[in-house]
Amino acid sequence: MTDSLLQAVVFLLDLFVGLYILLLLLRLFVPFMAASHQNPLLQGILKATSPVVVPIRRLLPPIGRIDTATLVVAFGFQYALSFAKYALFGHFPGIGILAVTALFALAGQFLTLFLFAIFIRVILSWISPGNYNPASALISGLTEPILRPFQRLIPPLGGFDISPIFAIAALYVAMILLDGLETSALQMLI
Repeated sequence: MTDSLLQAVVFLLDLFVGLYILLLLLRLFVPFMAASHQNPLLQGILKATSPVVVPIRRLLPPIGRIDTATLVVAFGFQYALSFAKYALFGHFPGIGILAVTALFALAGQFLTLFLFAIFIRVILSWISPGNYNPASALISGLTEPILRPFQRLIPPLGGFDISPIFAIAALYVAMILLDGLETSALQMLI
């Protein structure tokens, strides 16, 4: 396989499997959101992920509000994606390296999900403040638990809520720390 074809295959794998993992992460966060279960986007997420999550849920019931079945399925998809990417380039690392890579990739996607959701929430507040649509309701429900602590600490300035700036900064710091932890963990395994 040529280099450019290989890169195209990896891109497509990342895109499609990554989008499904994103749906799984959104499903994982549903118990913590204030979004209505009547939201058509939320119903679509549940419908798209139920075929793989519901059978696993029979074996792994939720622990409190944490949907362990969804977490295990998301990890499984990320693990398979990491294995496929390594295998396409002719590398076959051990199970531990793949597990660490998948775990940190999943945590990075989780942080990135919140980062983009906050950006979208800010942009929607500029474009159509106060208007309801299913996407904005889902994004508000997703970002509210992250923004609430910052909103308590940082009062609005002149009517502007600047707490998203601090939440975004905290998410970036968490991503940097996560990268450092991943590097350390992989060095210990190698």
